[in-house]
Amino acid sequence: MPQNPNNEAVVIDIDEIDRKIIAELNANGRISYTDLAKQIGLSRVAVQSRINALMDAGVIERFAAVINPEKIGIRVSAFFNVEVEPKYLHAVADRLSAEPFVTSLYHMTGPSKLHMHGLFRDNREMENFLKETLYTLPGITSVDCQVLINRYKSRMGMRL
Repeated sequence: MPQNPNNEAVVIDIDEIDRKIIAELNANGRISYTDLAKQIGLSRVAVQSRINALMDAGVIERFAAVINPEKIGIRVSAFFNVEVEPKYLHAVADRLSAEPFVTSLYHMTGPSKLHMHGLFRDNREMENFLKETLYTLPGITSVDCQVLINRYKSRMGMRL
């Protein structure tokens, strides 16, 4: 995302038409420009131009398929709070970011805390990840793990 001279993210001003386009794309990311244009009330060229502008501005980061992990044999979804000595924080975050089991990783407030989500085929795969990867990283002082029982809501888009 573009930065201003104070190194702050530039806020992009979007109008009501952009909001409608984004809402429709959140509901169906595979919708054609023609069908989207009909729903919004613009030409196909205007919709395509607006989507390209939203992408260029970093408002739309990417398009992706949303996969149901259970349908492909991934049965364990776990959240981790990982405390890291400050001098190792970025190295640990870089290493975990590259790990295929890790689906999201955030630096949270608190004493150098990383919040991480991971998906695993089973408990044994998660245990191997913990023993062979996570616990071996230098600077980690504690790991708290919570396994998901049931998902009621997951962010697939956002309020505009």
